[in-house]
Amino acid sequence: MDFSATLRSKLPRVGTTIFTKMSALAKAHGAINLSQGFPDFDPDPKLLEAVQEGLQGGHNQYAPMAGNLHLRQLLASEFQSMHGAAFDPEREITITAGATQAISTAIHTIVREEDEVIIFTPAYDCYAPIVELVGAKPVYVQLTYPDYSVPWDLVVKLINHRTRMLIINTPHNPSGTTLKPEDFERLQRIITGSNIIVLSDEVYRHIVFGGAPLSVANYPELAKQSIIVGSFGKTFHVTGWKVGYALAPAEMMEEFRKVHQYQVFSVNSAAQFGLAKHMQTTQLHQLPAFFEAKRNFFLEQLAGSRFKVLPSSGGYFQLLDYSAISSENDIDFAERLTKEHGVASIPMSVFYHADPDHKVLRFCFAKKESTLAAAAKKLLAV
Repeated sequence: MDFSATLRSKLPRVGTTIFTKMSALAKAHGAINLSQGFPDFDPDPKLLEAVQEGLQGGHNQYAPMAGNLHLRQLLASEFQSMHGAAFDPEREITITAGATQAISTAIHTIVREEDEVIIFTPAYDCYAPIVELVGAKPVYVQLTYPDYSVPWDLVVKLINHRTRMLIINTPHNPSGTTLKPEDFERLQRIITGSNIIVLSDEVYRHIVFGGAPLSVANYPELAKQSIIVGSFGKTFHVTGWKVGYALAPAEMMEEFRKVHQYQVFSVNSAAQFGLAKHMQTTQLHQLPAFFEAKRNFFLEQLAGSRFKVLPSSGGYFQLLDYSAISSENDIDFAERLTKEHGVASIPMSVFYHADPDHKVLRFCFAKKESTLAAAAKKLLAV
């Protein structure tokens, strides 16, 4: 049966993601894949052993809908020690099937038809489509180039009675920048006393270079109107496990869980058991230095290239400006770089509502040093 006449797409402008396209192109041409944000090295063997223990120890049926309580307790302790914030593990923390599910659930929980959601571009590509799925309107605010700072004065002008949510992401994907204390303080002043909820995407929260990680949880008044999203996959190099979490005030989390239980109900039991056991002994404070060394190694290998390096202060992405090399648009140049030079990246224009034509590509440095050295050698020849 042909449904083309009756099937109306809810996302008519959405096609195959650029991440899938560039990874497929890299595979087809035997290129080094620095496009998708995933490590090419294995996680800590002790984590794998802990999950295996969970599998063999009977953790193979449904987990509690809100998640493994011990894992939630450990998250509460971590937020208390890192950010001085008290979250009730029973009522204010939920384990999710990855951070993207947490983001989707948060938006479906808070946002209604005809509401407006402020999204800063360049933005991770799931935000706007999910907003559109609930019938709301994305309102785009372009970050200031080249430092990707937030134009807060413009944000104030755009806020109106329809503004229901504001999405922030720090450390930021794709730019690798981080919000500063003055950003959080300004945001707190803007939303306090309003009905606006902040969705704070903090999946790279442990990976901050040159300073302590900051979260909306550091700011009590801001935290009262926020949903925080995090990712075990990003923290422990297991992105394929798709285990994340959300934290929010109890009344908000109660509504969040109503949506969560009908989207996924619960998350992999053995993975949660293993993560909880591993979190008791792992040294997360070493993670920033681990990734900063990878970033520095990549940049050292690129010394002498015609690419211009843009600052990176967190996460595991490095932006390179290719304007001294080509006048091509970034999608064409990224494809040619993959096909002719053997290195796959992500063109920055795909993260915008309107292409600013900055001629910048995003490269993932969460890779083995051998991978980064081989990629840099190819980029030096461009």
